[in-house]
Amino acid sequence: MQANPRDLRALIAKADALTGLGDGRTGASFYSLALRGAGDGRGLPADLIAELRRAQAAAQEQARRFEDHLTQSLAGAGFDTAKSSDRFSLSLDLMAGRKQLYQQEPLFYLFPGLPQIQFQPRDTLPWLSAIEDATADIRTELEALLAEPGLFRPYVEKRADRPNTDTDGMIDNPDWSALFLWKDGLEQPDIARRCPRTLEALAEVPLCRVPGRTPSILFSRLKAGARIPAHHGLINTRLICHLPVIAPSGSRFRVGNDIREWREGEAWAFDDTIEHEARNDSGLDRTILIFDVWKPELTDEERDLVAAMFQAIDGYGAGGPAWGV
Repeated sequence: MQANPRDLRALIAKADALTGLGDGRTGASFYSLALRGAGDGRGLPADLIAELRRAQAAAQEQARRFEDHLTQSLAGAGFDTAKSSDRFSLSLDLMAGRKQLYQQEPLFYLFPGLPQIQFQPRDTLPWLSAIEDATADIRTELEALLAEPGLFRPYVEKRADRPNTDTDGMIDNPDWSALFLWKDGLEQPDIARRCPRTLEALAEVPLCRVPGRTPSILFSRLKAGARIPAHHGLINTRLICHLPVIAPSGSRFRVGNDIREWREGEAWAFDDTIEHEARNDSGLDRTILIFDVWKPELTDEERDLVAAMFQAIDGYGAGGPAWGV
């Protein structure tokens, strides 16, 4: 190995020797090094491919033993996946390779120091239950609007003043459509006046207010069998909130590692600068209420400064693409 530290056969042989001496954990590191060095295995002789498969199985077995050891040791220390720290559970999943690390990746503006949280904990959103309590009234207003399908427009539409880079065929695609009560910080009076109970339910919500940009309040419809491809939002100073109003079984949403099924009347808030995607594998359309709020970690001064900054940007004539939700 000293002559060629990347020799795959030598790495496997050293791993075998260490494992035979009872040091399976160190042996697994050499098996893994050989597997990484092999890449996709193209061009390697058949007998070496067989050895690499054996190395992969040995490394996986060692990983299983190590996880069993950790599980038993942590149980003795009082760790319970159902009750203990979610952050600690995630750290174990990351270390074991069961999950990958997702970070905030805003497309336009990053406010540093904010927590990297996929779905916001409910206990930080004291107003969320009141929104859920209004679901029946909101659905009544929504159903009246759905009776006029022409009101809904594709969520992503071409803009004459911006480059139109299509992402997985979503531009002007009616499979994902929206009807706005508020859009880009402006009330849409013809629709808003038809949804008084919906807006009343949002009266105490800390909506993200940046003149000319936000809040946005809308009903979002995803047709049966449709999907929204993975993407990131533009700014990390807000949360996007979903209230499922019509949510057939089989309509799902992923933020980072977490996958949840929409359930009627069960709201959540998430950081849209972390990779997220949606799909509706049910046989019916799914429609949710969406709105955006300030992240609770921001102070009042910070909220005012963020809003003032974007007003200054827009005053200079350098406004970016619509933020969307």
